[in-house]
Amino acid sequence: MTLESWGRFPRTTARIVPLHWRTDAPFAGAGPFLPHGLGRSYGDECLNDGGVLIRTRSLDRFIALDEDRALLTCEAGVTLSEILKLVEPLGFGLPVVPGTKLVTVGGAIANDVHGKNHHRAGTFGAHVEELELLRSTGERIVCSRASHAPLFAATVGGLGLTGVIVSATIRLRRQPSPRVDAETLAIRDLREFFDLSLESDARFEYTVAWIDCLARGRHLGRGILHRGNPAQEIPPPPRSSRRLAVPFELPVSPLNGFTVRAFNAAYYLRHRLSGGTRRVPRDPFFFPLDGVDRWNRIYGRAGFFQFQCQLPPGAAEPGLREILSTVAAAGEGSFLAVLKNFGEATSPGLLSFPREGSTVALDFPNRGSRTLRLFERLHAAVREHGGRIYPAKDALMPADQFQTQHRRELPAFRAQLDPAFSSSLWRRVNPGE
Repeated sequence: MTLESWGRFPRTTARIVPLHWRTDAPFAGAGPFLPHGLGRSYGDECLNDGGVLIRTRSLDRFIALDEDRALLTCEAGVTLSEILKLVEPLGFGLPVVPGTKLVTVGGAIANDVHGKNHHRAGTFGAHVEELELLRSTGERIVCSRASHAPLFAATVGGLGLTGVIVSATIRLRRQPSPRVDAETLAIRDLREFFDLSLESDARFEYTVAWIDCLARGRHLGRGILHRGNPAQEIPPPPRSSRRLAVPFELPVSPLNGFTVRAFNAAYYLRHRLSGGTRRVPRDPFFFPLDGVDRWNRIYGRAGFFQFQCQLPPGAAEPGLREILSTVAAAGEGSFLAVLKNFGEATSPGLLSFPREGSTVALDFPNRGSRTLRLFERLHAAVREHGGRIYPAKDALMPADQFQTQHRRELPAFRAQLDPAFSSSLWRRVNPGE
């Protein structure tokens, strides 16, 4: 079967083995094997070209909910959307959500996803109490920070390479409402982002900025800061809403320097004029793109690449200046440009991406060699400033860059790998394995 990731690059082939029950044994035939949920990773981390993908989406059952202890146990194919639908009427929420709720629990753990409140809550994996892992030998291991701790640390953020997560127990957060008291502020430049972020992180649960990455000179880093706190109210019953959709695949991307520049100017002006505080529903604040089904089609048949990096505190501002200047000079602006700070919280995962500092995420249509040259310059800037690339969003990181950014963790991680598991990403960044 031909498959692609959410970024639609690369296109690969794999044999699909559905996993319907936690007691099933999906390892018949030759591997290598890799678990696969909804395939919302942007690069090749969720692909296994020439191998076997063990599809876990049918593991979609809730197992237990302990309201007194705020613990939910469910199978790994349950989506974050399904969890929120179950627990929000009971006064609970998830402590950490990424930019989409259309991901499985197994995928959220394997990528140790983060959200707009990393400075308060850390990563998704920090709220996983235990998980059940199915190894290629047929062994089923329940691991946590206290039991089989090295395997737990390798599995959280472990890119699906230690086995198949079949279930997990997650710590919920108590919340009277899923709504957010949100505020938007215009940012004149990158320096103002850092000044406002420092103040915002101290006062607000959620902070994130949209950046006009085509702005240059004294306007470099201008954008809109979104910040908010959970609303302390009992919400009215939710209204049903229709999702928009990109109705067909575009032959080429309509996103170019002209259209992105026009969009960025309009977006900045709109929020600058309408800024202020208001109470907003959960989805527009946390998951704005989930309202448009198959939005990845707007990038055309060639797909797109996402560049997301983390830069340590001392190097964050100069590193971001170099990255944003490089993008602006190339004229390859991204209308999806997200900037935020990571806090000091450490993840239990060995290879987890978030570290204290700043992170920026940018999307670029795949225009062949022109885009590849841009990524070479961006990767070089990250190396120069001691940063890291997010594997879940990556399709182009050089092998030596992956090895360098994980040089301390890789020996312990390799000791926990399931030898029958691999992925297109793992083989790309570990030539010969």
